[in-house]
Amino acid sequence: MSDTPLQGAAASALLTDQYELTMAASYLSQSMTETATFDLFVRSLPPERRFLVAAGLADVLAYLEQVRFTESDRAYLRSLGTFDEPFLEYLEGFSFTGEVWAIPEGEVCFPGEPLLRISAPLIEAQVVETALLTTVAHQTAIASKAARVALASGRRAFVDFAARRAHGPSAAVRGARAAYLAGAAGTSNVLAGKTYDIPLSGTMAHSYVMAFDDEREAFRTFARDFPSSAVLLIDTYDTIEGARRAVEVARDLADEGVTIKGVRLDSGDLGDLSMRVRTILDDGGLADAQIIASGDLDEHRIAQLIAQGAPIDSFGVGTQMGVSADAPSLGAVYKLVEYDSRPVVKMSADKATLPGRKQVWREERAGTLVGDAVGLEHEAGHPGRPLLVRVMADGRRLEAEGSLADARARCARSLASLPADLREFRPVAAESPVSTTQELDALVRRVREDRAEGAAV
Repeated sequence: MSDTPLQGAAASALLTDQYELTMAASYLSQSMTETATFDLFVRSLPPERRFLVAAGLADVLAYLEQVRFTESDRAYLRSLGTFDEPFLEYLEGFSFTGEVWAIPEGEVCFPGEPLLRISAPLIEAQVVETALLTTVAHQTAIASKAARVALASGRRAFVDFAARRAHGPSAAVRGARAAYLAGAAGTSNVLAGKTYDIPLSGTMAHSYVMAFDDEREAFRTFARDFPSSAVLLIDTYDTIEGARRAVEVARDLADEGVTIKGVRLDSGDLGDLSMRVRTILDDGGLADAQIIASGDLDEHRIAQLIAQGAPIDSFGVGTQMGVSADAPSLGAVYKLVEYDSRPVVKMSADKATLPGRKQVWREERAGTLVGDAVGLEHEAGHPGRPLLVRVMADGRRLEAEGSLADARARCARSLASLPADLREFRPVAAESPVSTTQELDALVRRVREDRAEGAAV
């Protein structure tokens, strides 16, 4: 299946904030329709984080290709009594005709670096701000959290179990994609599996076991219905007794060709229980049966379990990853950096921006990230590779976007390149690997001086 984002209401240009439209109406009345460039970036990292993983680009590009004001949209805007007819007539032919440069999905990135660089006629670039921010910020947050889970899990697999705790159906599906991009082996979310061709993974719920009068009968029935893939949930009543019953059922059904694939632990002291259950399974002839653990897991708990030597083969990770519980929002912003070939800058305290069309160069040595340099796009002679890639021109996607499989492989390579200090989970201070070039610094000074002189006149 192709890597096709969800369609439908997300393509409506009404997925915007009202002030985008009032600004757009004013731009039109003043004939301000020249090309504008905006940067979408994250101002700062959440506590404990060392890096981000870029995600959401596929949905961004699909949205920009489809975005329109429908007849119904325009009728609604007309009913507000806010906008004049020339503006509403303009919206009838509205589409995105600009270009997009982006850090490809799956690439590790850092605050202050443009994740997207949008250049288009000012009104077009302004109206799409809200949709781009909500798309990129959400998926980048989930991918970044999942990447930490991937680092903690190491060679052991983890699966996305987050759908039921996600912030709505769309977030559940897109979150599953972001988690898979960042290293999850699969998802329990069937719609995400269908939409993005992600491997599915699932066991059973406690309700299944409780629906039977006897735990053994529940195990026996499920194993017969799924003779080569049954994973039995053994903690409904007593985990250790559940493990013994799983062995008993496996022995009873062996002559029928039924194989118990594994058992799942969902509560209690997972470290201690996994060791005791492993012994029971091995002694009962189920050395090949896997132990899957779930239950409010995150990167910290997984790292702790592995350090304890817990014989857990894979992890089901739900709430903590699916809502990025420790950092449920990113400070993503979308700022004008150039209009009509004139670099512009915001000088607000703690919210200053960098002017001009920029590029990010990444330097690596022996496969390890050394640092990133943010500079102006035309600069030459940088030792690193450019991260921003042109992925849309004239409002149409280019081949450079790549597939979900490409993004997943890119993320694995990018995570492998992180030096030890950027892999830390502890809240310790770490120096940013991002610097700005001398040419960009000079432009910042010049634009600030020009702005100060203009304000003084």
